[in-house]
Amino acid sequence: MDKQTPRSAPEGSQFDIQLRMLGPLTISRRGKPVRLPASRKVRALAAYLALSSRPLRRTHLCELLWDEPSDPRGELRWCLSKLRGVFDSPGRRRVESSGDTVRLDLGDCDVDALDVARATQSGVGSLGPERLGALAALFTGDLLDGLEMAEHPLFNTWLTGQRRRFHACQTAILEQLVRSLPHESEAMFGFLQQWIERAPLDQRAHEFLLRTLAQRGRIREGEEHLAATIRHFEAEGLDATPIRTIWRDARSRPGGSVTLVATAPAPELIRSAGSAGLARRSSIAVMPLVERASERDAHGGVADGLTNDIITRLAKLRSVAVIARGSVYALSERSVGPEEAGRALDVDYLASGSVRRPKGRIIVTVELIETRTARIVWAEDFDYRIDDAFLVLDEIGNRIVSSIASEIEAAERNRALLKHPSSLDAWEAYHRGLWHMYRFNGPDNEAAHGFFQMAVRLDPTFARAHAGLSFTHWQNAFLHRTAEREHESDQALACAEQSLLVDDRDPAAHWAMGRALWLRGQQDESLRELDRAIDLSPNFALGHYTLSFVHSQSGDPRAAIQYSDLSRQLSPFDPLLFAMLTSRALAHVRLGELDEAVNWSVSAIARPNAHNHVRAVAAHCLALAGRHEEARAITAQIHKSQPGYRIDDFLMAFQFAPDTAALFRQCAKGIGLG
Repeated sequence: MDKQTPRSAPEGSQFDIQLRMLGPLTISRRGKPVRLPASRKVRALAAYLALSSRPLRRTHLCELLWDEPSDPRGELRWCLSKLRGVFDSPGRRRVESSGDTVRLDLGDCDVDALDVARATQSGVGSLGPERLGALAALFTGDLLDGLEMAEHPLFNTWLTGQRRRFHACQTAILEQLVRSLPHESEAMFGFLQQWIERAPLDQRAHEFLLRTLAQRGRIREGEEHLAATIRHFEAEGLDATPIRTIWRDARSRPGGSVTLVATAPAPELIRSAGSAGLARRSSIAVMPLVERASERDAHGGVADGLTNDIITRLAKLRSVAVIARGSVYALSERSVGPEEAGRALDVDYLASGSVRRPKGRIIVTVELIETRTARIVWAEDFDYRIDDAFLVLDEIGNRIVSSIASEIEAAERNRALLKHPSSLDAWEAYHRGLWHMYRFNGPDNEAAHGFFQMAVRLDPTFARAHAGLSFTHWQNAFLHRTAEREHESDQALACAEQSLLVDDRDPAAHWAMGRALWLRGQQDESLRELDRAIDLSPNFALGHYTLSFVHSQSGDPRAAIQYSDLSRQLSPFDPLLFAMLTSRALAHVRLGELDEAVNWSVSAIARPNAHNHVRAVAAHCLALAGRHEEARAITAQIHKSQPGYRIDDFLMAFQFAPDTAALFRQCAKGIGLG
């Protein structure tokens, strides 16, 4: 098919309009081509609106496509009138204007790019070969081929980013097709060739091809492909040794089935000596943020500084393996796109984005992609006024690092849940344990304990698995096995000590030790360990939360409020969010700010995993504020799940200062907890 020709709608298609963007921009109505306006700006505006998921401000569209003309809004109105002639139908307006915003509603249209975006939103792993083949056939060239506009750098930057996004989607679709089709299939071989064309630095694609050629006895073709691949890799500064090893192994077993085996680890991963033996960790490459040359010259390269900051802070968290700065910058300088770099480095996740500095503001756009599936895990725009540039960049860096870490942890937990327990490796067992641990009930805590034990058994050098074991013992002492508090406290301490022994630079190890020491009543030692955790990694949200927890009961209540706020800023969707809110409520009680205490404690019990101690805090706060009826209603909820719960259970769990404990004991009598 000539890629300039729009595809015809299937007979009986329910779509009035077909918009093709994965190649040159074309539009047809019921299979008949529609003549597009001659203006490139009109076509660029149509493409931009089509791929936007929300209404766009007219000011933004003017900045995107007009370089300060005499009347940018007038030109925008003219362009929109042209688009209405293309997209609107009798009784159906698709170009929508509302106030200062514009939207192109294509919900009843057939749009190839949107079809791909929807299909790959949750990854390509669940799609069957037929659906994958149909999606692969939609790609007839680069996204919006021929629509570049060098005189409009903002549009060109957007177009480059969108092309990379759909390039990654196409590569993921092709890889999944290759994996899902029979190895003897000629169609599979054709898709494999396309995969390599789209991702020439993807080691796994070359591995699959070399193994396929060896299996089919096509040794000469394999030797030729190996030589060409080695030349290409070496020209890009990449180590070709794993490719040689793959071919040698494939030739030694030509009749075997074609499967992808573990390859050499990505180069220059930032790892601690203590965790070098880890069986597997999720890995991430943070590509250099893109910044306009003029802004780089004027402001000293804000993007480079922010990229380095993100890489360093992520490495300090020690929860993922991070590609070092030299590797990502080397690929970027060779104009290797982020998605292709992620595949070349063979990492699980890729973070990329841009920095813009319009007058008086800084806008940082970041997205996190699962490399193999092209699924966008997380994306966000950070738009700040520049009052103090250093403080603003520090806050942006904090939010980016914390978001990346929490999104990766959530994705890994969800993936581990889908696997049979017997097939889990140490990393997956650990994340399966986290899922159970954060449910805060006895049976799930026991399940978490079992998965953490599995992780430790599979990899005794896994510091975070030991920290997880410590937390399950801590949770038993605090919630589930209070009669065995002393024994559980000893076990929490022993596991925390083992975590520190394995890796004393992991903030989670010091966090586990700080909690264990608090459980034993050693508050000063506890605070020292927790301070060490956030010194090692200022972005470690659980360290800030636990400092709030300890200070809220018998330390500095104002410090507790500050630590609570920072922990929630770093991890706004944390599974322990209910506890972060509760710590702030307790701090307000100690300051005599009872209305504030009620607000925070009631917010805490609205969280789905809040337990009875959290409900008891809310009941006491309401009682202290004179709202006894509401307090007794919460007490009834507590007794429904734990009939014998009383004030002694509450006070034994916490370590309040004597005056605070007396205050709670006094008000407990009137709300059914005495």
